[in-house]
Amino acid sequence: MTDAIEPGEIGGDVEDFLRDEGRLEEATARAVKRVIAFQLRAAMDEQKLSKVAMAARLKTSRAQLDRLLDPDNASVTLDTLSRAARAVGREIVLELR
Repeated sequence: MTDAIEPGEIGGDVEDFLRDEGRLEEATARAVKRVIAFQLRAAMDEQKLSKVAMAARLKTSRAQLDRLLDPDNASVTLDTLSRAARAVGREIVLELR
C-alpha cells in the first residue's frame, strides 16, 4: 500500500524551494545574466552587428565577447554588461525591491 498524498502537502514554488536550499541568490543572478546575454545578442542581431564588430566597439577580444554572451557564464561583471549595453545603444536598469 502506498502513502496517499494529502492536499496541501505538495505546493509552493521554485522560488520557495531555492530559498529553502540557500540557492535563491545564485539562481536569480544566473537568470538575470541569461536574460541580459539574450537581450545583448538580440540587439546585435537587430543592428546586424557581428561579434568582431561588437568586440571592436568594446575594445576587447572576440573570446572575451563570447564569454560575455555566454548565458551560463556568471562571472561577467556588471560594469562589463553595462559597457556592452551602451555599445548597442541600450542601458541596464536595476532596482531594489
